[in-house]
Amino acid sequence: MYAKRQGVLKDDKLAVKWYRKSAEQGYAKAQFNLGLMYDNGRGVPKDYKLAVKWYRKSAVQGDASAQYNLGVMYAKGQGVPKDYKLAVKWYRKSADQGHAKAQSNLGLMYAKGDGVPKDYVLSHMWFNLSAANGNKDGQKNKDIVEKRMTPSQIEDAQRLAREWMEKHRKK
Repeated sequence: MYAKRQGVLKDDKLAVKWYRKSAEQGYAKAQFNLGLMYDNGRGVPKDYKLAVKWYRKSAVQGDASAQYNLGVMYAKGQGVPKDYKLAVKWYRKSADQGHAKAQSNLGLMYAKGDGVPKDYVLSHMWFNLSAANGNKDGQKNKDIVEKRMTPSQIEDAQRLAREWMEKHRKK
């Protein structure tokens, strides 16, 4: 409410107060939002370590956005030592829930070989899924990586994307 000006004047400090009360009771969305406040320095001084703390609490409860943001923190080394393998771990958890940006970032990790062996087929698959979820970067990067692939590899990547979508179809 206070962070988004919903029926009240915008007040980041007050938003932090209420997010903290809820976050300390274990509410994942509040933990994620408190992490965002620390990550962006809204209502509190910018503090990546505290952002990571709150993202992690939310991420272990399965919040896809928190998992994605935690992956970003590991990929950039913000609040934690840079660790591409942990970035991949958190991107994958988020991507498996259909988070388009996480799918795109996972595609980049496979394209570059950061935290995983370089694999254009898996890179294409994740970019393809990201694009299917409306992410323009996913589409752009899929087109770029496709130029480095054989027709057989592209076919494999498309098959993997179809299989993933079938397995993760929301019921």
